[in-house]
Amino acid sequence: MSCWTSRRPPDRLLYTISSREYHSRESGPALNGTYLAEKVFAAKPERWRRASSRMFSSAGRRCLVTAGVLLDEEEGSSVEEVQEIIVGERRKAAPVNIIVGSHVWVEDAAEAWIDGEVFKINGEEVHVRTTNGKTVVANISKVFPKDTEAPPGVRTLEILIAINPFQRLPHLYDTHMMEQYKGAQFGELSPHVFAVADVAYRAMINEGKSNSILVSGESGAGKTETTKMLMRYLAHLGGRAGVEGRTVEQQVLESNPVLEAFGNAKTVRNNNSSRFGKFVEIQFDKNGRISGAAIRTYLLERSRVCQISDPERNYHCFYLLCAAPPEEREKYKLEYPKSFHYLNQSNCYQLDGVNDAEEYLATRRAMDVVGIGSYFRVVAAILHLGNIEFAKGVEIDSSVIKDDKSRFHLNMTAELLKCDAKSLEDALIKRVMVTPEEIITRTLDPVAAVVSRDALAKTIYSRLFDWLVDKINSSIGQDPNSKQLIGVLDIYGFESFKFNSFEQFCINFTNEKLQQHFNQHVFKMEQEEYTKEEINWSYIEFVDNQDVLDLIEKDLDGCYIYFGDHTSQNPHYMLLLIIKLYQTFKNNKRFIKPKLSRTSFTISHYAGEVTYLADQFLDKNKDYVVAEHQDLLTASKCSFVADLFPPLPEESSKSSKFSSIGSRFKLQLQSLMETLSSTEPHYIRCVKPNNVLKPAIFENGNIIQQLRCGGVLEAIRISCAGYPTRRTFYEFLLRFGVLAPEVLEGNHDDKVACQMILDKMGLKGYQIGKTKVFLRAGQMAELDARRAEVLGNAARTIQRQIRTYIARKEFIALRQAAIHLQSHCRGVLARKIFEQLRREAAALKIQRNFRRYTARKSYLTLYLSAVTLQTGLRAMTARDEFRFRKQTKAAIVIQAQLRRHIAYSYYKRLQKAALASQCGWRGRVARRELRKLKMAARETGALKEAKDKLEKRVEELTWRLQFEKRLRTDLEEEKAQEIAKLQDALHAMQIQVEEANSRVIKEREAARKAIEEAPPVIKETPVLVQDTEKVEQLTTEVESLKASLLSERQAAEEARKAGKDAEARNSELSKKLEDSQQKVDQLQESVQRLEEKLSNSESENQVLRQQALTISPTGKPLSGRPKSIILQRTPENGNVANGEPRVALDMMVAVSNAREPESEEKPQKSLNEKQQENQDLLIKCVSQNLGFSGGKPVAACIIYKCLLHWRSFEVERTSVFDRIIQTVASAIEVPDNNDVLAYWLSNSSTLLLLLQHTLKASGAASLTPQRRRTASASLFGRMSQGLRASPQSAGLSFLNGRALSRLDDLRQVEAKYPALLFKQQLTAFLEKIYGMIRDNLKKEISPLLGLCIQAPRTSRASLVKGRSQANAVAQQALIAHWQSIVKSLNSYLMIMKANYVPPFLMRKVFTQIFSFINVQLFNSLLLRRECCSFSNGEYVKAGLAELEQWCHEATAEFAGSAWDELKHIRQAVGFLVIHQKPKKTLNEITKELCPVLSIQQLYRISTMYWDDKYGTHSVSSDVISSMRIMMTEDSNNAVSSSFLLDDDSSIPFTVDDISKSMQQVEIADIDPPPLIRENSGFGFLLPRSE
Repeated sequence: MSCWTSRRPPDRLLYTISSREYHSRESGPALNGTYLAEKVFAAKPERWRRASSRMFSSAGRRCLVTAGVLLDEEEGSSVEEVQEIIVGERRKAAPVNIIVGSHVWVEDAAEAWIDGEVFKINGEEVHVRTTNGKTVVANISKVFPKDTEAPPGVRTLEILIAINPFQRLPHLYDTHMMEQYKGAQFGELSPHVFAVADVAYRAMINEGKSNSILVSGESGAGKTETTKMLMRYLAHLGGRAGVEGRTVEQQVLESNPVLEAFGNAKTVRNNNSSRFGKFVEIQFDKNGRISGAAIRTYLLERSRVCQISDPERNYHCFYLLCAAPPEEREKYKLEYPKSFHYLNQSNCYQLDGVNDAEEYLATRRAMDVVGIGSYFRVVAAILHLGNIEFAKGVEIDSSVIKDDKSRFHLNMTAELLKCDAKSLEDALIKRVMVTPEEIITRTLDPVAAVVSRDALAKTIYSRLFDWLVDKINSSIGQDPNSKQLIGVLDIYGFESFKFNSFEQFCINFTNEKLQQHFNQHVFKMEQEEYTKEEINWSYIEFVDNQDVLDLIEKDLDGCYIYFGDHTSQNPHYMLLLIIKLYQTFKNNKRFIKPKLSRTSFTISHYAGEVTYLADQFLDKNKDYVVAEHQDLLTASKCSFVADLFPPLPEESSKSSKFSSIGSRFKLQLQSLMETLSSTEPHYIRCVKPNNVLKPAIFENGNIIQQLRCGGVLEAIRISCAGYPTRRTFYEFLLRFGVLAPEVLEGNHDDKVACQMILDKMGLKGYQIGKTKVFLRAGQMAELDARRAEVLGNAARTIQRQIRTYIARKEFIALRQAAIHLQSHCRGVLARKIFEQLRREAAALKIQRNFRRYTARKSYLTLYLSAVTLQTGLRAMTARDEFRFRKQTKAAIVIQAQLRRHIAYSYYKRLQKAALASQCGWRGRVARRELRKLKMAARETGALKEAKDKLEKRVEELTWRLQFEKRLRTDLEEEKAQEIAKLQDALHAMQIQVEEANSRVIKEREAARKAIEEAPPVIKETPVLVQDTEKVEQLTTEVESLKASLLSERQAAEEARKAGKDAEARNSELSKKLEDSQQKVDQLQESVQRLEEKLSNSESENQVLRQQALTISPTGKPLSGRPKSIILQRTPENGNVANGEPRVALDMMVAVSNAREPESEEKPQKSLNEKQQENQDLLIKCVSQNLGFSGGKPVAACIIYKCLLHWRSFEVERTSVFDRIIQTVASAIEVPDNNDVLAYWLSNSSTLLLLLQHTLKASGAASLTPQRRRTASASLFGRMSQGLRASPQSAGLSFLNGRALSRLDDLRQVEAKYPALLFKQQLTAFLEKIYGMIRDNLKKEISPLLGLCIQAPRTSRASLVKGRSQANAVAQQALIAHWQSIVKSLNSYLMIMKANYVPPFLMRKVFTQIFSFINVQLFNSLLLRRECCSFSNGEYVKAGLAELEQWCHEATAEFAGSAWDELKHIRQAVGFLVIHQKPKKTLNEITKELCPVLSIQQLYRISTMYWDDKYGTHSVSSDVISSMRIMMTEDSNNAVSSSFLLDDDSSIPFTVDDISKSMQQVEIADIDPPPLIRENSGFGFLLPRSE
């Protein structure tokens, strides 16, 4: 179990010493009053015994503290022993009677003192067997009796000893324990820290004198936690209950975490050690109420900021800041502690059982509660300052920043302190020396620069801590009229380490002063005790440490004058100072010179000798600020840093430059001692039982040393020097009355009876006071020995009687055994008879069950047969019904198709007539426009426009001519290719013809030769004729082929043109078809949503109308007036789904009876007290910010689960809905708190989603009973109704689409009127909160939009100067407004993300905001001519690029289609910045560049445009004329001529949109908040595992 280091109050074991109840624990004159303390138990002794068994695992019983020894009465395990004082007193006492069998105490080297039993006595030697099994032989003078009958504890002296248990014991410090000690008499209850506080408070109230409580002890003993408990108890006594706001006592308690974060650190001995002293003054008014408080601090350990040793840690605040949330660490550029020089000198970065991240948040909350802002930037600056390293410079003894990493830390330090980086660098590595002649600037070497850096860090942290204390004091406030106070001093204890420096010197000096005050107070209490009892007493000597105080502080001879006021900068001055100390105090017994060190000295304190290393005394004693550091931080731009270092007057700055910490601390200590002297002191000594910081471990030597350092041993010595044993008359007679029974039997006074007993025993030297008996040392032991002898004789008599009792008991047991044996035998016989009877009964039972089985089997057979027959008959009926329904549905489908065809034919005819009408009207308008153009042509302007138009026409014709030439050239080339192919074919044909001709010629020649040779015969040859016909045929075929080729070519050209036209028409028709299909789908979805919404509204309105009709304004039902309800058939109340055509309207009329209906009952009574308490607790819990669990709002889930569990949706009347609505309304009363609005937007949307899927708003509630019976009369009717009804009417809204898999765990309920009204009110609040967030963002960016549109005009002068640097600065200034808009968008995005607002709502918000930006910028662009310029377009385009970058970074999940909302301004800006505008045609502008903008808007931009950068012109006059013509046509067609855009401020979503877009809400794993977690009425909110 770890020790308490997390700044939470631990549970502790407390021990006390009280002079009023002193008891001796010895049996003879050698033992005096040695019992120091008693274990505090909570309420009852038996409860303490259970607690002690847990605390001390090695000792299982009650423990006593005897002279510093914790004794276990049964096992004898000792804990600690104060040896020196008690042994000396025992040796002075008379010997006692120690016999064999006596219980005694014996010295032990390891355990100090250990108890045992004497088993042998050999002269002066006593043999003792100890409780741990060892055998010890000791001299009889060193063996002391033990009182085995002592009560659990004693008290001596009013000093409370608090032992740190290193574990929690909450039952010791709760409110119940405070009430027990409130007003209780001191000593009446067990010792407790509350008892000390109560005594101080009662003394202040009764005596009117201020009191003080001094808490001391070494590091880790629990001083700080004891101080917290004291303040808690004082706040309990003097606090004001029921006061609005934070009271003084609350502020004092809440300031502890802040002081611990900045003033506590882990040391070798303690994980949460206070490194400063603290004195809390709690002021009270005349009525005993706390009226003010102040906190005084002493000697903060500044050197820990820059130097720590392993395994210690620096102050907690550094580690808390390094564990801050990521945005905080990013803000201060912080990493893990290991990366910082001031933290990585030790390997300990994390404490066991402590979460630094949670502690950081708790500290921030505590600072806010106390009224202190978060100034962690200064802490971060100190961390960065420690990482600045230095290297040797070019010059001798100079230094520079080592590397880029050090330069980065230097810049970060300057940024956090808001000072100039160069000035900070100079302040670290340079010093300015002012001489009468000149001002000299010298540089420091790297070592001196590091010293300068550390000095600056310590100074800043010290000033920050002092400022925190002053701020806490000013926040708490002091009461100037208060006359009495209680001071609680939490001061460091005596310290002695291996290496002790200036801090230990000051701490030990403080403890010497407090020890002197303590000794004087103890001595004074002893004297007061003797005086009050009116006994004779002599002077009691006590150890006075005045000589040590004289050595340290006396002006003429003390050490403090050497250290307290010397802060020389000479490094050899310390050595000279030590030598002077050696010479001055060489004869002082308290001052010792070490043998092996020249710079050390030893002082013998009251608690022991301490050796101090004086090497760094002077450096740590310096308390001045370097002038360069003072000037640097005074000039800081951060008001907080500048306030920490206010400018000093010239005189004060010179006088205080070399002030010392020692002198200031001496003045503070003097003031503290004066305050303590003026008050009545009370002492608490805190003891640390071990150095391993674990429970149930006691290191005896360590505890003895702490008791010695705390002055407890000296207080015991003072008490033992007089009459250490004191008993009241009643206690004395109660304990020692057995020595003289005749005295008790007589009628004597208590004082006389005590006198008679003492005289009978023969004691001398005692004294009897007014109420007590005072005994010398050892006399109580002698009385105990006599008492033991008397009791021994009585014990033997008791033993004799006991033995008689045991013998009789054995006889009775033997007789009982015989009787028991007889009973057993009789029982065996009876069991046999019973077994026979049981078997007969079993046989009868078996027969009965078998007969029942056979009868049931025959019955089941008959039953199954009947069921089978019924099933077949019902199935046949169902099939007949199904066939009838199927035929009916087919008929309906045919009717629907027919009606569709008729409607479609009528639509086509209507469309054709509309087209004819439009063509006629457009022709009429065109003719009218032609007449206007002819009239305008006569004017000069018209001629010029005609000329320009003709010129443009010529250019177009020229371009077309060139295009046709190219086409013609291409055709000619193709034609040439075809001709070449035909010519080749013709050539081949010609070759064939020539060959045929050659053959003909050859044949002619051959024929001629034959004729010539043959005899003359007259004969014709037809060969030539035939060949000629062939040639002609071939020629004709060639010509026909050419003609067919030409016709085919023309046909192909026409087909190609027709194909292109057809493709163009097809593409247009497909686009139109797609657009039409999209519109149809959208219309169908809209119609479906409207039908569902209409059905829900009708159902809700129907319920509202029924409530309004049944309840009159006076609360009585209306009678005598008929009511008619007309329901239209919708998908919710019976119409077929999936787009089936509606049938005839189903009308139902429900007329109420003339008299009051008997079924109506009076409004329900209010909830019982338990339900009302649960509702009050729920409202109280919901009014707080419960946060989120797993991204789900806890408040919404808790409300839903409670309403569902309480069945609030199903009751007729309840007030819980109104209270929830009022809570939400009161939470959003501040419209500027976007965090609260986002929180409730998330909760209301989640709750509305749950209600949407839970509340069933069906029309079944309004149907008459006859209608419901007919709808579900048969099996098939119920099946068809379940299949055909809509999800809402069937109560299965979660079965459609995606909801099937994510809302199947939400059951639906029939909603009554309050639930439906609550749903409507919640919807209204959701829309209101959404509108408030949107409007807040609009208000925030509206001024920036005005600056964005004006920026180019105001900064144009700086842009034309021609200097690149000036232009860059101007451009950065121009873009700053856009960046401010982006910053606002990011701020709202982070707020909504942090509150888990649904992404659907976030997309809607940013979509409307971008639409607002589009409207504002675009309207400003159209209304102001100076904005329609080229440079302004470039500027706005750059700003839009910033917005586009934001959309990209925000992702589509949150930005959605926000970027598309800027299409108007984007296209307008794109038109402004394009080049060669005169060359752009109207078609290119309207179709490609600006398709979204209307003709009016384009005309406005074109006419207002002017180029202030290049001097170019706007679009051509033809385009302007065309725009005018189109605007005239639009005006004739009654189209709106407004060119400005309108801002849409409506709510762009519905409840159905939210239910469809939001994801599943798992409410089962939501843990309830602590406020209602422990309430039994909310047990249903706990997870099933719990």
